[in-house]
Amino acid sequence: MIPRRIWGIETEYGLTCAPVTGHRPPLDADEAARVLFRPVVAMGRSTNVFLRNGGRLYLDVGSHPEYATAECDALPDLLAQDRAGAVLLRELADRANERLAGDGVDGRIHLFKNNLDAAGNSFGCHENYLVRRRPDFARMVASLVPFLVTRQVVTGGGHVRVRGGRVEMGFSQRAGQMWDATSSATTRSRPLVNTRDEPHADVERYRRLHVIVGDSNVAEASTLVKVAATDMLLAMLEAGQRPGTELLDPMRAIREISTDMTGTVAVELADGRRTTAVAIQRTHLEAVRTFAAANWDVGPWHAAALDLWERALTAVETGDHTLVDTELDWAIKERLVARYEARDGATAMSLQRLLLAYHDITSGSLQDRMEAGGLMRRLTTDAQVDHALRHAPATTRARLRGEFVGRAQDLRRDHTVDWVHLRLADPAHRTVMLTDPFAATDDRVDALLEAMAIS
Repeated sequence: MIPRRIWGIETEYGLTCAPVTGHRPPLDADEAARVLFRPVVAMGRSTNVFLRNGGRLYLDVGSHPEYATAECDALPDLLAQDRAGAVLLRELADRANERLAGDGVDGRIHLFKNNLDAAGNSFGCHENYLVRRRPDFARMVASLVPFLVTRQVVTGGGHVRVRGGRVEMGFSQRAGQMWDATSSATTRSRPLVNTRDEPHADVERYRRLHVIVGDSNVAEASTLVKVAATDMLLAMLEAGQRPGTELLDPMRAIREISTDMTGTVAVELADGRRTTAVAIQRTHLEAVRTFAAANWDVGPWHAAALDLWERALTAVETGDHTLVDTELDWAIKERLVARYEARDGATAMSLQRLLLAYHDITSGSLQDRMEAGGLMRRLTTDAQVDHALRHAPATTRARLRGEFVGRAQDLRRDHTVDWVHLRLADPAHRTVMLTDPFAATDDRVDALLEAMAIS
């Protein structure tokens, strides 16, 4: 089997309070965020809480909500956890909008799973991959850069610009916001990979690879191939196999690739040769596929990701985007725009509203309607997402955190939690440190849960 790994996704959501009948937003972002998070504060006395499903919900800098999934080691769990975050925020928005209507406020809160707003503000979607601590970490990260720069032709969220009445389509919203290949900063320079050494685990054994270049994906299949392909490549790199491609100027390349939907733009390699994003991705795909055939029993979810990866590259090469236009965001969005432009009365303003609707996760979302109509492939079920809203993955450390948080909430016990620590506000109980993200059982946590039940 492919080596077991812990993954997680952090998604920052755009937030606005739009007028229902008027022309001016009745609440700014700070005010809307306070209304949105009122039930969260009531539950945890903070805008930064860990949940009984093992995940984390908080207001980040700039008053935008952020949801981090629990630690997952199975792709179905990760997809369900990611979707559960959107459902949780949708429910908060529904409650907030009922409150605004009851208070006579002419406004409705909307949340967007995208990467740019009209003012140019950027929101991120960060991937986390647990890796073993090793002396060649910097070299391994450098080996990932060409893959991450070109990955957008598969996993990009689609970037539509309307300029002078003309629609321009690109692969990625996020590509134009990146400024460095690697850095320990996140906002000042926005690197592809944040190298700050913060493993949320045993620092002697692990590091956390924090990838922040990815788009926020609406289509679940895009999320699947984004994480699974990166996971398989990482496993190959950890085994000492490296494709060997190196870009001369990664930041120039990521922008050039993003605006070329034909996939034919040639970017310069460090050795002076020029090649395309599709060719670089094919090099990585074939290397992973060959290595997998010799070393792993690839399970059905990783196999599905390999198939989609292949079809995406063929779609870009041939221009036949129907190969992936129910699975990959950029292709789904491109088809949506083309169908809209063919309608009578289409305007630039109404197109912008349609594009916002694509990313709007609040009630009655376009995503729900497209999935129901077969225009966007769904990989999770309502039952799986409902379970992920209330339960942590059963096979990772998140299970322990989720059970502790749930028990403490049910018994109204004051507690403090982060990714590693569990603590009751009771001097009779010591803080429990959980430094192994793979460990789903712990006698100390069992004892703590039992003590909470009888005290």
